[in-house]
Amino acid sequence: MQLSFDADIEEFRAEFSAFLDANLPAEADAGERPRSSADIPAWARTWQRTQFEAGWLLPGNPPEFGGRNAGIVEQFVHLQELSRRRIYHSYNPQGLGIIAASLLTFGTPEQKQRWAVPILRAEITAALGMSEPGAGSDLASLRTRARRDGDHFVVDGQKVWTSGAHHADVLLTFVRTDPDAPKHKGISVLVIPTDTPGVTRRPFGSIASRDDHDFNEVFFEGVRVPAENLIGDLNDGWTVANGSLGHERTLLWLSFADRLEDLLRDFRPGTPLEKDRYATLVMDSYALRLLGSKALARAARGEQDTPSLSVLKLLGSEAVQSATEHAFTAEGIDGLVHPALTAPYCHMDLEMLYASWFERYARSFGYTIAGGTSEIQRNVIAERILGMPRR
Repeated sequence: MQLSFDADIEEFRAEFSAFLDANLPAEADAGERPRSSADIPAWARTWQRTQFEAGWLLPGNPPEFGGRNAGIVEQFVHLQELSRRRIYHSYNPQGLGIIAASLLTFGTPEQKQRWAVPILRAEITAALGMSEPGAGSDLASLRTRARRDGDHFVVDGQKVWTSGAHHADVLLTFVRTDPDAPKHKGISVLVIPTDTPGVTRRPFGSIASRDDHDFNEVFFEGVRVPAENLIGDLNDGWTVANGSLGHERTLLWLSFADRLEDLLRDFRPGTPLEKDRYATLVMDSYALRLLGSKALARAARGEQDTPSLSVLKLLGSEAVQSATEHAFTAEGIDGLVHPALTAPYCHMDLEMLYASWFERYARSFGYTIAGGTSEIQRNVIAERILGMPRR
């Protein structure tokens, strides 16, 4: 399968490619590496600002927000070119792809300038405070409370799995502001600076390493947040939540397609069974790109088909997890060597994407959780595409 694009799209690609040739940081300048998903090294902050000022950070945004009003196909080509060169888009991916996007969609003009622009310019970083011990995929069950006290909200509660919180400057935090309302209707969203008294962040290790500190528990004890930090309308946080995840999912399938391409490069089958599994990887890669390209074409025509994104998320995430397991198994005992590299080092890429086979396999489970679990995706497909009853 080979996609072709109109001449103006290829001209867009050539212009972006020339920008990369002229401005990409040198390996010698990129020695400092990120410590979490909200820790941007100094050289990477400069690089992100360079992209922002040139309109190449998020081409779909207007120029004042780091873009050039590009269409969906141009945005696809932009990401495709980054992937081809193994350039990780931002070392604060949730800040760039979810939080800033949510602020631009639901924030006031002042909030956009106060928080969205600094996040986009990598002057500050942000983390997403959604999940709680009893509210993961079921966000509506969250229990972190925010009660109004004059011109402030007072926040009490706990978040968990908050990626990069210990390095983030602000948290986009989902809180319950009306405990008596139906659980989907009593939620609001606050921007909470992490240096606010009463905010405690506790990073913890992952299965990859005790020292892999990205996940956090975050505790709020009597945290006073100015009412002007409310994003969107009071008790309408569910709308913001759906918008936040929508920003994440539109071209999410492309990241899974990239991981499958990585596996096609790095998986070394030897036995007939391993070769059969490699053939499945090839077919899954082609199937995902075919379905993703059809979704891209629909989006380019202005057609809305949100449920189909669940098909892409489910196929892509589970194909990556399955193929990573097969590649890990094919390595035998050598697959357990950790830490290790399983692809050539690239200073613009994220190390965990080509770490040891053990680490790549361990991290593959996250693909079927983040952005909506596979179970949630199956429910969406069953109810909204196949029309099956809920009971």
